[in-house]
Amino acid sequence: MRIEIKDQLQRVIRFEDTPKRIVSLVPSQTELLCDLGLEGYIVGVTKFCVHPQHIKTKTTIVGGTKQINTAKIKPLQPDIILCNKEENNKAIVDECEQICNVHISDIFDLEDSYELIRHYGILFQKENKAEEIISEIRKEAKDFKLYIENKPNLKSVYFIWRNPWTVAANSTFINYMMQLNKFENIYKNKKRYPEIELKEENNAELVMLSSEPFPFKASHKKEIKKFYPKAEILLVDGEMFSWYGSRLIKAFRYFKWLREHL
Repeated sequence: MRIEIKDQLQRVIRFEDTPKRIVSLVPSQTELLCDLGLEGYIVGVTKFCVHPQHIKTKTTIVGGTKQINTAKIKPLQPDIILCNKEENNKAIVDECEQICNVHISDIFDLEDSYELIRHYGILFQKENKAEEIISEIRKEAKDFKLYIENKPNLKSVYFIWRNPWTVAANSTFINYMMQLNKFENIYKNKKRYPEIELKEENNAELVMLSSEPFPFKASHKKEIKKFYPKAEILLVDGEMFSWYGSRLIKAFRYFKWLREHL
């Protein structure tokens, strides 16, 4: 069964048959593969692939998202390596393309997420399951849109790193998810993930400290509070704001819970 598809960078990839040996270099995509029923096809993952919890014990760990070990990947004889433009740099993609076909995702909003899920459905002959997952996400997103409709906008900051202090700004999936939550990003005029100097910001109403990639803890709330004296400081689940696969089914329920606890 010949398969030809363009990935989300519009690169054409071709297969003579359904790829059956998968290396995933993106945690949220690893979870999506498993939810599509493809766990048995996965032969390699990153050390950050934590959902499902047992996946790292059943596959080979081939590195992180920013550094990989091709000496571990090659013996796995993968048919396809799954990457993401933001998570995996060009050098990693170039290395992977010396081994086999590479599919690259590029996600900015829900429509991009749906497209990626459909791509995997086509690539791995899981079209029906892919549409089922998309349908579930659409339902949760629709319910959340109704829920959030009359909630107030909150001027917000979303931290992803400490020393240097780094926030999520425009042109990111996190910023898109903030918009859905009516969390107005104070740094929406900046792009991607700018480093900032902490200073007193009296207009911020909500400051979110993400659980990833930097693992913010309760102790950091006191550290940040003096710079945002009028804001509520919250530890938030970074997976819910940044994972764009099947995790989205759970994300909108989490966002409801988050609003209820503001």
